[in-house]
Amino acid sequence: MANQRTTTNGNRNPDPIVVKPVPSVDEDGPFGGRAIDKGERPRGPAGDNALHHHNPGVGATEFDSAEGNAGETHQQVPEKGDHGDATAHLTDNHGHRIADNQNSLKAGARGPTLLEDFVLREKIFHFDHERIPERIVHARGSGAHGIFEVTKAIPELTKAGLFAKKGNTCPVFVRFSTVAGSKGSKDTPRDVRGFAVKLYTEDGNWDLVGNNIPVFFIQDAIKFPDLVHSVKPEADRGYPQAASAHDTFWDFISLMPESMHMVMWAMSDRAIPRTLRNMEGFGVHTFRLVNAEGKGSFVKFHWKPVLGLASTTWDEAVKLAGADPDFHRRDLHEAIDGGHYPAWDLGIQVFDEAWAAKQPYDVLDATKLIPEEEIPVDIIGRMTLNRNVDNFFAETEQVAFLPTNVVPGIDFSNDPLLQGRLFSYLDTQKSRLGTTNFHQIPINAPKCPFHNFQRDGMMQTLVPTGRANYEPNSLAEAGEDGGPRECPETGFTSFVANDERNDGGEKLRIRAETFADHYSQARLFYRSQTDNEQAHICSAIVFELSKVTLEHVRNRVMSRLRNIDEDLAKRVAAGLAMDLPEKAKAAKEPIDMALSDALSIQKQEKPMFEGRCVGILYAEGSDKAMIDEIKAGVEKDGGTVKLVAPKVGEIKVKGGTLKADGQLAGTPSVVFDAVVAILMPDQAQELAKDVGAVAWFADAWYHCKTIGACGGTREHILPKANIEPDAGVPKPEDFLKVGTRRHWDREPKVRDLA
Repeated sequence: MANQRTTTNGNRNPDPIVVKPVPSVDEDGPFGGRAIDKGERPRGPAGDNALHHHNPGVGATEFDSAEGNAGETHQQVPEKGDHGDATAHLTDNHGHRIADNQNSLKAGARGPTLLEDFVLREKIFHFDHERIPERIVHARGSGAHGIFEVTKAIPELTKAGLFAKKGNTCPVFVRFSTVAGSKGSKDTPRDVRGFAVKLYTEDGNWDLVGNNIPVFFIQDAIKFPDLVHSVKPEADRGYPQAASAHDTFWDFISLMPESMHMVMWAMSDRAIPRTLRNMEGFGVHTFRLVNAEGKGSFVKFHWKPVLGLASTTWDEAVKLAGADPDFHRRDLHEAIDGGHYPAWDLGIQVFDEAWAAKQPYDVLDATKLIPEEEIPVDIIGRMTLNRNVDNFFAETEQVAFLPTNVVPGIDFSNDPLLQGRLFSYLDTQKSRLGTTNFHQIPINAPKCPFHNFQRDGMMQTLVPTGRANYEPNSLAEAGEDGGPRECPETGFTSFVANDERNDGGEKLRIRAETFADHYSQARLFYRSQTDNEQAHICSAIVFELSKVTLEHVRNRVMSRLRNIDEDLAKRVAAGLAMDLPEKAKAAKEPIDMALSDALSIQKQEKPMFEGRCVGILYAEGSDKAMIDEIKAGVEKDGGTVKLVAPKVGEIKVKGGTLKADGQLAGTPSVVFDAVVAILMPDQAQELAKDVGAVAWFADAWYHCKTIGACGGTREHILPKANIEPDAGVPKPEDFLKVGTRRHWDREPKVRDLA
């Protein structure tokens, strides 16, 4: 283990922090004694403990910085340090000093996490109960009901009844969410999106609780509270809300090389999706499928949007947050309400341990993905959302997703992040939803029968009858109802074989060396993007780090970026007007992997109007026939059209009258995927005097959207907006040919990218 000595007081202020000494007490002693320090209020027994003079996290110490077995950062009290200094030592809530705060206790380096790890359990338990009743993460969510249909049976892989036959169906409930923000935050910040699906199967509920990004920031669940604390509003000031562009997040990330792959995704356009309907979903972890013969296979789950992937630009996301903070929630609700049911295909990547052992990464590492070029995603089902919730609180707010909700035929792997989630989710739902009986809330209740001997508890709504509340029992012999019994044949049984290259003979706090490559897949992701998408990533990192006030944190991040891609690091440094620092030492030197088009949004672009919304701007005298023609063409391809005008009432146009769906002043172009202007020359000339109208076109131009522009618009408005028409600015009669595209080749002309 390589040690690098770093001396710091751990505080922004270079002056040392003075910790107030423990006040003395009178002769009555600590139990019932009182403080005799002048001006201090008397204390009782409850105050005579370590809490009355010590604020957790306060203090400063010297520490050594070291790398662990997989390159993780350890900040440790030096071997020859002052071990009598209580405030220098990290402890649990009961005062027990902690030797390793980076790794949970496992049965072998790659084995399952052990229940006896009281450090992990206390840390996660305390974290789960920090906030009530709002979710600690994923607080802002949008939900909908739907149906899942199996399109390909896979009985050879799993004994799960759902997948036994093509055509099998089950109801679903899906909750999409942002991660960092509160319930009252905006829909469109740069953030990971939760993608949680509850499938109400005949064998019980199966909760596939994932994100719109296939990897995660950390490898071990013991670091989850630290990650979330760092990205939440800073503890002393309560801001920024729903934002990662601040000191504490990037400070933490810069000390966690394992996060670099996820940082690439979070800084990409994946983190600013156009709509919830245009997101992929991922199970993130490696799970298992188990068939009727007990044979197990590793599996990764994918949700592929039928409408394809789409994102916003950063400027769009910001303006949408102001124009409509509920943009994503509204879009989902209105799409379903209008009969435009969004759908996703469920796909799987299946592999075995022999294949996994040959890979340059560990399949149990949640910071890694399996490139689709290596193992193609096999589509096995389709989910369609076709019903909005009846009551937001009763359903979307009260729904409880549990990774432990699996059915026979689906099982867990030893992924240490997944193992921690298996404990954490149940615990946090008990805190939010009234402890034991949250499963009786209708949105959480299974749609198949459930029978057990669990009784009573807070908010019990069922009324069990009879005496049978235990088993074994013999009450049936006396003619009484004896209740249900276990079933080895059809009940859930855990996968027996331990073929994950693990020695279960040791209990270790260690991270497997196979988890040590933190940069190869980050490099793969970055290099697989288009030039335009790479520019977005670079610009996003520049923006985020520009908000970081700690220069050493910015330097540390850039030293990590050099391990991903040298050009990436140079572009970020140039965007910040900073010199490149030395490259950070990698625990394992990164390798070049074959590029993957599946990682790029733009390479998977679907040129279609379906799922997209076109705004048509008109005014008095506009050509109704042309408006109707464009509207019909868009709607024929499955898209929607909104009419925008200076006034929302009926306006006389050539060929009749039209009533707008939105007023120009209150319907910015950012809410549309493409725009068309059909105006009489005099009306265009008048609108050219309106800064808001000019901005309507300027934003669409700036955001690389198609702008169908009539002659009057070209003559009077576009020059005011500094728009030099390109292939993405067709005449209205040609709009349908190019209106499905974003014109990314325009972007270098409209804004500076890193």
